[in-house]
Order: sequence, then structure tokens, then C-alpha cells
Amino acid sequence: MFQIKRLYRFILETFLPIFLMTFLISTFILLMQFLWRYIDELVGKGLSFRVLAEFFFYSALSLIPMALPLATLLASLMTFGNMGERLELLAMKAAGIPLIRIMLPLIIFVSSICTFSFFYQNYANPKVQVKMYTLLYAMKQKSPELDIPEATFYDQIEGFNLYVTKKNRDTGLLYDVMVYDYSNGFENARVIVADSAKLETTVDKKALFFTLWSGESFENLQKQRSSYNNVPYRRENFSKKTFLIEFDANFNRMDESFMSSQYIGKDLEELKRTADSLTVIGDSIEKMNSKALLFGTPLIIASDRIRSKNDSSMTSEDKEKLMAFKAVDTDSVLAKMLTDEKRQLYYTAKSLANSRKQDIEYRGYSYTDTKKSINRHRLEWHRKFSLAFACLVFFFIGAPLGAIIRKGGLGMPAVLSVFLFIFYYIIDNTGYKFARDGVMPPYQGMWLSTAVLIPLGVFLTYKAVKDSTIMSGDLYTNFLKKLFGKRGVRELNKKEVVINVADMAKVRSMLGELDDSIALFMKDASKPGNFSYFNLWAKGDNFTAVAHISGLIESIVEELLNSEDSAFFYKISEYPVLQIEKMHIIPKNKYIRWFLGIIFPIGIVIYIFALIQRKVLKSDLQNISRINAEISNLIKK
Repeated sequence: MFQIKRLYRFILETFLPIFLMTFLISTFILLMQFLWRYIDELVGKGLSFRVLAEFFFYSALSLIPMALPLATLLASLMTFGNMGERLELLAMKAAGIPLIRIMLPLIIFVSSICTFSFFYQNYANPKVQVKMYTLLYAMKQKSPELDIPEATFYDQIEGFNLYVTKKNRDTGLLYDVMVYDYSNGFENARVIVADSAKLETTVDKKALFFTLWSGESFENLQKQRSSYNNVPYRRENFSKKTFLIEFDANFNRMDESFMSSQYIGKDLEELKRTADSLTVIGDSIEKMNSKALLFGTPLIIASDRIRSKNDSSMTSEDKEKLMAFKAVDTDSVLAKMLTDEKRQLYYTAKSLANSRKQDIEYRGYSYTDTKKSINRHRLEWHRKFSLAFACLVFFFIGAPLGAIIRKGGLGMPAVLSVFLFIFYYIIDNTGYKFARDGVMPPYQGMWLSTAVLIPLGVFLTYKAVKDSTIMSGDLYTNFLKKLFGKRGVRELNKKEVVINVADMAKVRSMLGELDDSIALFMKDASKPGNFSYFNLWAKGDNFTAVAHISGLIESIVEELLNSEDSAFFYKISEYPVLQIEKMHIIPKNKYIRWFLGIIFPIGIVIYIFALIQRKVLKSDLQNISRINAEISNLIKK
């Protein structure tokens, strides 16, 4: 017991520093990726260092739940990789301690990380995200710093577009200036051209003081025109002209109450309560929309639905209204109308139809927005659990994988961790978007990545416990040789002396059996779904019949080598070699087959190669049937 406690302390002391390091690295990487998305909102705004530091701080805190799974994966992979490389794992196993017992203290520690992640997301992270997104929205609203570029149109001042040919950075003077002023609308746009100008910010940073020298102003006076074709025009020459432009360059914080009411600022109880309330609202909107569609236009509804006693969606009052509608012979009514009346009727009908279409679209958007809000709240509810549980899943991937590859450091473990985390991130985002858009239920979308990675963790843990060599290079080299290796060529040597002459009756019998076996195999292969993706990974590829066919071919070849007729020798040389070992690219172990089948990108590639092998096999069997017929003709002669 004392040795076990010392062992656990040793494993924890080995794991904790690596976990702390990988957690800081993961947080930094995720923070850089997060800031890259919002770099346009930060650059050129003249934000103070304090504001930027506050935003970075809140961003880093909000990324802790995402950094924990990546840090757990990388730390566990490095820890067990280092122990395997230093032969410490080998010594522990030699002492009779199983791998699961070695992993036990870290399983408990990672479980505590999962618990911390859940409570952090439920209580702390909503407050952090409210502060972060409130700050981000305020940063978006802040006006950019006044840095007019040369030889480029500058449109960061609302209602104005400036073009400056050259500027003096020491004095702040702008030369060869062109100003497009559309602050009063594009129809009342004003164009100003000046030799030089200067822009200055007022003391309170609420406006810009614009001074121009030696220029002209051109303006259309739309408001003063007396007729449609007569628009007054004004041209003004000036030596100096000044005007004030509204431009708030201050940083104004927003009220956090708005973000607090969003799904990012709520805990589990608030998310559930809001989702239930929105569901009631959504059902109400759906009923109102259905009723509006039913009674919005005086159209005749199918009488079967009206008279149905089992239609619980309609009240007796609704049925009475529908029964009140009477069928109208529109052709006879239109025939009695004059041409102008028909034209007016068509125009009115078209207007009503367009109005009805817009009303339906608006109602549809209203219901869709409510549905998306419900999905977002439910997704956030499930995310608090799935993201915390991902730490444990990644541990059962990283720890056994490190024990298998036995490579420490930041080389191989970092590459594998990044690859696995990207794979997880892609699946997680795909599930999130599908659930957000209503393609799948929220719980399926948020747990999709976990459901995909759990079989991988179970598989790697099983292989690590059994000391498997799944990372051996020879294993994959042999597998690739099966896929891409050259086809065998039949090499025969004609016998100089024949002791036992070939028995043609026996050969004829074997040829008949061979043809029957080929026909039976081709019949089974042509059945629908016999070689489907599901059947391949569920049942595997059975080449028992092919092995029997290959054995018959070898028997025929061996018998006809004793023939004195050279024609038989050349014919049997044409028989293709059926390499049964090359065809077995599907593993025999059912657990491995299911694992490869679930990992769709890998499974589909192997399935495609299996289809190619099956196509080549069919071609070989057809060639064998042709050779059999030619040999039978030679025997008859």
C-alpha cells in the first residue's frame, strides 16, 4: 500500500507541471485564434491599454472551458509518452501493476477537472462572457482614430468620403483634398475640392473641426427645385472654409443588462426556464400562424378536413366558419365582366396575393427566430455538460495513446493532440450548427463530438491495456502493400519428362465444378445490398468461396502440367493468380471493424478500396470462365 501511494504521488507530480504548462499554452493559442476573429474591431480605434488588457483578460477567462480538454489531452499524452520512453511504464507493468491502476490517480484528478469545468461554466463563465461581449460591442461602436491615408478614399467618418493626395505628418496639413459630403442624403450630396485642408478634434472629442483653403464647392439643391426637370445648382469659390462634423471619438461603455438577458449570461436553471417560456411562445405563434393561413383568405378548404370529427386542431366555431364558404363558379363570373373590370380584378388579386405572401414570410421569420432562440438556449444548456465531460474523454484518448507510442516531449504528442482536437472541433461545430438550424435536436448536436470520440477512447484504452502494436510501422506497411501491391504473375515451367499423363476426365470434372462455383459467387455478389457499407463493416468480407475457386484453379494447373500438348500449357499460364491474402483488407476482429466503420473518413476510404478489389476480382473470374471454355474445347478436340 505504501508503494502504491508513492507511485500515485510520483504520477501526479509528473502530470501536474505538464498539465499547467499545456493549459497555459492551450489558453494562449485559443486566445490568439479568438482575437484574430475580432482584429478588425481592435485596430485603429485608439483604445487605451487598460481597455485592451481588460478585454484580453475576459477573453482568456471565457476560453478556460475550451482550453481544459486540449490541455488534458496534450498533458496525458506527454506524461505517458515520457514514462514509456524512459521505460518507467515497463517497470510498473513488470511489477504487476496494470495500466488502469497506473491511470487511477489521474482519472480522479481529471474527474475533478470535469467538475470544476462544469461549475465554472455554470456560475463564473456567464458573468465573464457578459462583461467580455459588452466590452466587445462597445469597442465595435467606438469611432476609429483619425488617420487619413494618402491616395486612398477614407470612409470612416459617417456621411463623408475623403481623398487626400499627400499629407504632412508633422503639421497635420492635407494637400489636394476632395470631400464627398452625403450627410444629407445621396440626392443632396456636396463635393468640395481644396488645395489644402486640416482636420482637428475638439477638446471633448465629440466633433471634428474641418478647415479648407483655396477650393470650390459644388452642390445640388434638391429641396429648392420648382419642377421635376429643374434642379437648382450652386457653385462656391472660397479662400477659407470651416465646418463642424459630428465624430464621437470617446470610448463609451454599455449597460450589461442587455447581454445578461442573452443565453450566454445564464446558468442552467435560467436557461431551462427561458427555453420553456420560449417554447410556449413558439407554440402560440405557430397556432396563430396556422389560424391566419386558414382564415386569412376566403378559399375553400377540403370538405373532408372540415367535416372530420377527429380533427382536434379546429374548434366548432372554426368549422362553422369554413362550412359557411360556398363554392363559386369563377369562370361564369369572369365571363360576365367587362375587360376593364377584369383588368382591375386581376390587379387587385395580384396585390392581395403579394400582400399575403409578405405576411406569410413575416410570420415565418418570427417563428424561425423564436425557434432559433430556443435552440440556442438548449444548446448552451447541454454545452455546460458536454464540454466538461470532454476532459475525461480526451484523457482516455491521450493517456493510452501516449503509452502506445512511447514518445515524450512536444514533438509527436503535440502533432497528435492538435490533429485530434481539430477533428473534435470540426465535429463539435458541425453538430452545433446543425442543432442551431433545427437539422437535429440540440442534445444530439452538442453530444455528437463526444459520441464520436468515446469509441476511439475505448479502443485505445483496450489496446494499451493489451500492449497492442497499433502504432507499429510494419503493421501499416503490410496493410498498404495489400492495398497497392502488384498483382501476382503465374510463372510455370514446362515439364521435360511426364511420368503421369493428365487425366482429362478429371480435368473436365474440375472445370465444371469451377464454373459452377464462379456462377454461384457472381450470383451472390449481384444481390442488392450484399456489399453495402453497413454489411461490410458488420459482417466483414467472406472470401471462402474465392479460396475454393483458387484451390480448384491450382489443381487444374497441376493436372494439366502433365499434358504433352503445349496448347494446354499456354492456356493454364493465362490463369490469373487470386491473391486471397491481398483481398483481406477488412480486419477480422469485429470491434476493430465497427471502430473503422464509425470513423467515417477512414471507413469510406477502405470501403472504396474494397470495392476496387471486388471489381478486379469479378474481372478475373470472368477471365477464368473464358479460359475454362477454351480448355474444354481443347479437350474435346
